[in-house]
Amino acid sequence: MTRAVTLAEIAEGDILNIDGTNNRIGIGTTNPQALLQVGTGVSVYGNSGIVSATKYYGSGANLTGITAGATLSAGSGAQRVVVTSLTSGTMTSAATDAELTYNSGTNTLSATTFSGALTGNASGSSGSCTGNSATATVATNAQGLTGTPDISVRNITGVAATFTGVLTYEDVTNIDSIGVVTARAGVQVGSGQSFGANGPTAIYYGDGSNLTGIAAGISTTKYSPTANAIINIGLSTAQHHDLTLTAGITTITCSGGVFGESHSLVLTQPSSGIATVGFSTFFLFPSGATPSMSEGGSKVDLVSFVVKRVGAGGTQLLASAGLNYN
Repeated sequence: MTRAVTLAEIAEGDILNIDGTNNRIGIGTTNPQALLQVGTGVSVYGNSGIVSATKYYGSGANLTGITAGATLSAGSGAQRVVVTSLTSGTMTSAATDAELTYNSGTNTLSATTFSGALTGNASGSSGSCTGNSATATVATNAQGLTGTPDISVRNITGVAATFTGVLTYEDVTNIDSIGVVTARAGVQVGSGQSFGANGPTAIYYGDGSNLTGIAAGISTTKYSPTANAIINIGLSTAQHHDLTLTAGITTITCSGGVFGESHSLVLTQPSSGIATVGFSTFFLFPSGATPSMSEGGSKVDLVSFVVKRVGAGGTQLLASAGLNYN
């Protein structure tokens, strides 16, 4: 090919095209879209200084304003975790955080703070877990567990446990203890208290009609009045009353009581001297005659009575006396 032929081909626009209207030059194209376009892959925009191409080759050491990409490798030991703001597409920039690392040798991810729900198996033998561990399913070592989490488990096995507040059992069919079970304020079965305690003494509540093998007793009171005293027997506190008299005059009255109750009153005279005994109008004896009690010499008399009436109308006791028991 001669130079004349080559220039002729250029002049025809197959190789070189000059667009005088838009001030564009095309090489290898008949329709340039930039100030200088070579084929379809390279464009030079003169006013903005932009060079566009599908690929670049050679050294870019003298270029500025370029964010260098991270070099990743599958090495062992402590490594940084790449952090990027991109959620899709090609990563054009990357950064690392010194507080977020991954050690491929120990398969350990380390960070200063973890946030969000924890699912799966959480295990380990050291360190502590704080905060709300609401979804931790397995913990082989819970040492250092703090905070106020709500924990749902199946079985708990331990040496000791301390609970504050109300401990509620749901669907418990059996409680087995090989030691002493202590309930400081009492035990409640159903809707009412069953038994409690007053210091070292147990107190039982409720209906005891179904109990067997129990010998029921009565309550008693003892009095040792001084000479010339009025003794008020509390009928609501006891059913048997024992008086050891002192020489002089003793008047016996009463308070309280329940209709139909039976009471007994034992009077013991002093060994020396005479105690004169009188009764209030509450005591009603047969034929309206108050008996004369034994006098002196440690003699013993018995007064038995039944409560006939109590309340606003006045107390009435139906009484009888047995004298000088030897």
